Amino acid sequence: MTAHRIDDLRLAAHTRELHATAHDHHEGRSPGDGERDGERARQRTSRALSNRLNDEVVRARRVAIAPEDFARFEGYAAEMLTAYGMDLSATSTLETPRRFVRALFDATEGYEGDPNLVAVFPTECYGGSSCDLSQVVEGPIPFTALCEHHALPFLGRAFVGYIAHEKIIGISKLTRLVRIVTRRFGVQERMTHQIAEKLAELTEPHGVAVYMEASHLCTQMRGVREIQAKTRTTAFIGAYEVNSSLRSEFYDLAGLQRGVRE
Repeated sequence: MTAHRIDDLRLAAHTRELHATAHDHHEGRSPGDGERDGERARQRTSRALSNRLNDEVVRARRVAIAPEDFARFEGYAAEMLTAYGMDLSATSTLETPRRFVRALFDATEGYEGDPNLVAVFPTECYGGSSCDLSQVVEGPIPFTALCEHHALPFLGRAFVGYIAHEKIIGISKLTRLVRIVTRRFGVQERMTHQIAEKLAELTEPHGVAVYMEASHLCTQMRGVREIQAKTRTTAFIGAYEVNSSLRSEFYDLAGLQRGVRE
């Protein structure tokens, strides 16, 4: 069975689970049942998002790319670039197919993960109500990513915050987490939630908040050709979901509490 087929089966199974939950909800079940189903669906989605950051199938597929495979890819790239108008006989473009293929591989290194990310430490909070409110906020964390719809870049910055419970994580690990998630093909909305879910998995905190904003070249270079627009996405878990003052404090600490966020 191919790696692509395995991925397709996983996605199909997850989709069936979500459809089953939606069907039960429309069959007239009680509100309490709906809430429990919603929580179970959310947990399944959380696991699916987290698992996608540790996909052994994808890592194995990347490791299996042999030199002869890269040579073949370079041939495909040369054929495509030539058809689009590039002259590959010039000194400056002779190596462009090779550089293009290698650059694309380097830009998606997030699939390889980072073993240093899993290191966590005991909490620095030893009791009191402040332990449920004290935030750690890191940012701006610059990132670049590749849109999975057009394989064109989008780039921006992220702010990550959490309220520690029994575990904390090194500040540099927050940057590592953002870069692991964003150095792969994807969409900003999903990446925002992947960062939040993975941080929650690692630290089991009272809450997690993630804010991302980016400019997407797929809308600037093609289609509607939006030059000024930015896409902004958020993800809130735990205490941040139910406490609007914590969300406001998160924006304040990140320097984002203004009418127009720059």
